[in-house]
Amino acid sequence: MAEAYIVDAVRTAGGRRGGKVAGVHAVDLAAVTLDAIADRNDFDHSAIEDVITGCVMQGGEQSGDVGRNAVLASKLPDSIPSVSIDRQCGSSQQSIQFAAQGVMSGVQDMVLAHGIESMTRVPMGSTFKLFKDAGLGNNKSERMEKAYPGVQFSQFMGAEMMVKKYGLTREDLDAYALESHRRAIAATQSGAFANEIIGIEVDTPEGKIIHNVDEGIRFDATMESIGGVKILQEGGAITAANASQICDGSSAVLVCSKQALKDHGLTPRAVIRNLTVTAGDPVIMLEEPLFATNRALERAGMKIDDIDLYEVNEAFAPVPLAWMQHTGGDHSKLNVNGGAISLGHPLGASGTKLMATLLNAMENRGAKYGLQTMCEGGGQANVTIIERLN
Repeated sequence: MAEAYIVDAVRTAGGRRGGKVAGVHAVDLAAVTLDAIADRNDFDHSAIEDVITGCVMQGGEQSGDVGRNAVLASKLPDSIPSVSIDRQCGSSQQSIQFAAQGVMSGVQDMVLAHGIESMTRVPMGSTFKLFKDAGLGNNKSERMEKAYPGVQFSQFMGAEMMVKKYGLTREDLDAYALESHRRAIAATQSGAFANEIIGIEVDTPEGKIIHNVDEGIRFDATMESIGGVKILQEGGAITAANASQICDGSSAVLVCSKQALKDHGLTPRAVIRNLTVTAGDPVIMLEEPLFATNRALERAGMKIDDIDLYEVNEAFAPVPLAWMQHTGGDHSKLNVNGGAISLGHPLGASGTKLMATLLNAMENRGAKYGLQTMCEGGGQANVTIIERLN
């Protein structure tokens, strides 16, 4: 089977809800990272055969095939098609996997995986709520109700279930959250994000600026400040401080075949070694990355100790903590530059965002193998394993 190579991976700096990126139309925000791929890589851009865009809230500014609209708003030729997909938080990680599958099958030679989510302009849950409020129905059908009577599928409830199942405490979650901020601060101050973040011009009360620093990082975070945040439900442990931040952002990953590398004179940065997606319990919902990782490692003929760095999306602090407990991974290899708790989680853009961070961290540290996984609505998870190339 042919191999799929990663040539480039970029992201915008995260914008807080109502923050610096809030004034940018979602389509234009999506176009920023498409432009960056075009600007950073010297090849005939019309050779891109598809743009696969992950987006969760596909309504309003993100409706009408937001990926295609992003292509039309970008520097890329209008001749390039695009499709928008939704695998919840793993949408653009699935974009990478679909892109790789196209290349590995020999059907395509160059595909752009992409993600967008403006959580300020198209709020989380708005596509469901607007239809429900208009009397146009609920996404839980009669058959689903029969299969899961009285169950409210909730990531917040799933996170609390994981806290109890894996014996975690509020202090464990808060300590992890603080570490996420501290690692993100160190990465920002050392310039570790310089090669992955694409600056975007935004308007502020003080005039136009280039937004290129993740807005969600709490540079003054302490255990006391994190511990002072109110719990989200009585008797629980999850708070806004130990969960991922609402975020506006886009990201993109260029995936190519060996023939495309040769034809266009491109240098690959990594090769994709494994693509896995699994599904499990939709009620606890968030623990599927644990079991998906088992399968991915088994199929790749690897053990957790073979992996040099891992990105486990910090949707809620119990997810990476339970993942570490389950896999026996090395904490020093986990989310080394911080994660969604500090950097933000722009839903459909997070998969390609994490890949940009993982790949750059591997290059900065001389790592060989990297693993990325994401918990997803419905009890699903993607795992992607890559090998860095010299």
